[in-house]
Amino acid sequence: MSTSRARGLVFWRDLTPFPSPLHTPTTSPPRVLIVGAGVTGLITAWVLLDKGYHVTILAKEWASYGKGRRLTSQIAGALWEFPPAVCGQHTDAISLQHSKRWCIVAYHIWDAIAACPELTQLSGVRMKGAAFFFPVPVEQDMQQMSKMLEIVSSGIRGFHRGADIIKDRGISDTYGAVDAYEHLAPIIDTDQSMKWLTDLVEKKGAVLITRAIKGDLLQQEADLRAEYQADVIVNATGLAGSELANDESCYPIRGGLIRVINNGSDFPKLDHALTITADAVHDSSEIVFIVPRNDDILLIGGIAEPNEYELSLTLDSPIIKRMRARCEAFLPCLKSARVDPEYPLAQGLRPFRQHNVRVERELRPRASSESDEKAGLPSRIVHSYGQGGAGWSLSFGCAEDVAALVEEALLDLPPRAMAMEVISAKKPTPVNLPVAAFVESSPLLI
Repeated sequence: MSTSRARGLVFWRDLTPFPSPLHTPTTSPPRVLIVGAGVTGLITAWVLLDKGYHVTILAKEWASYGKGRRLTSQIAGALWEFPPAVCGQHTDAISLQHSKRWCIVAYHIWDAIAACPELTQLSGVRMKGAAFFFPVPVEQDMQQMSKMLEIVSSGIRGFHRGADIIKDRGISDTYGAVDAYEHLAPIIDTDQSMKWLTDLVEKKGAVLITRAIKGDLLQQEADLRAEYQADVIVNATGLAGSELANDESCYPIRGGLIRVINNGSDFPKLDHALTITADAVHDSSEIVFIVPRNDDILLIGGIAEPNEYELSLTLDSPIIKRMRARCEAFLPCLKSARVDPEYPLAQGLRPFRQHNVRVERELRPRASSESDEKAGLPSRIVHSYGQGGAGWSLSFGCAEDVAALVEEALLDLPPRAMAMEVISAKKPTPVNLPVAAFVESSPLLI
């Protein structure tokens, strides 16, 4: 079964950063209960609020800013990436197709936010150069060649490809990088942005309630909807999808990032993101992820440990030591870097699932305990989880689809499983590619 969905969420047209909703709610607006207050839940709330919905958000915990454990959305590296992302786990064909569309929607909205000086300060979103390095010429890896061409043709700003990037960014000539490209990408200070998003949705009218939900949402749907007078429930709980959606395919991929001082006193201040992705080297143990978090902090990573549930890493953990050594070999100036004494190591559990991202309605019918007239009707639960390490990159695109699914749920239309989209053929758009850089090494372009 194929699906086709309207697309095109646009900042200022479809959502705004103003404290009042873009569309004033009616006297009796549809009411949505969102479970989860990470980036996925908050941005979904923003989109729905600006459409005129009444929104309540339930969360067992909210963004925090002390020395204790932080939300996964705060731990994230939050460098916008075209999928597959750095840790390379988004491989399901259906999910990957949707993720490519979702990330482009998010790119342009983050870009619009960063273009406003006041908003970039409030939100912690900035457009910076992001460079990606490869152990072979891109043309020799057809997956990477295809990915690069999709990036160039998607309206991503500032694209440049060439081996000169390797020298310009100070990469060691012994590390093995032989090709590179870079472009402008949203880089998000997650602590700042989570605070901004939480404040924004609350000002727009969202009701925030601290509560942990346990067990299968489907079995509690009637009770929760009655308690909160909700017409639809959105599940944006990340890793908890294993319990709340009865989805045994969910699993964590543990990640860790060292935070070092990036003020120019110990090494030349870095203002670009520098990465070697897992899909580029075909090995998740060889990730290089170096990202400026804000004016003073640089993130050094990364690692990807599937099915590790404990947040027990330290700077002395062997895998963290190897991670730092790998980044120092790649970028030698980091050998003199000092860790942030207040918050030296960020670690979290990326919420993955076997079929990758799930943005779809509950496919099981409503629980049989409901009244006879409602028994057998489609559930009004909408799921948005499994974004893994790409929650920020996919955020607005997923939220756009969730909003469309909420509309379907309100009409009690039959739910449809995620499937490959039907994409209308378009006349090719001329793209300004650096052709000379390709022709020398690529018989495909001769």
